[in-house]
Amino acid sequence: MNELKRKLMSRKFWAGIVGFAGAVLTAIGCPELSGEQCAAIIAGCSALAAYIIGEGIADMGNK
Repeated sequence: MNELKRKLMSRKFWAGIVGFAGAVLTAIGCPELSGEQCAAIIAGCSALAAYIIGEGIADMGNK
């Protein structure tokens, strides 16, 4: 149970949820995605992925 609580309190977990939800909501709200909108979604997801990977590496160093 403590492991589940620790995972739910993780910043990386919530950052992933918010990033994914934001990208999906952006895509759903637009009838046709322009190239600029697609680029913004990809850039946002890339920044989120970089953050999550960076935090994972930092967590490995703390063990």
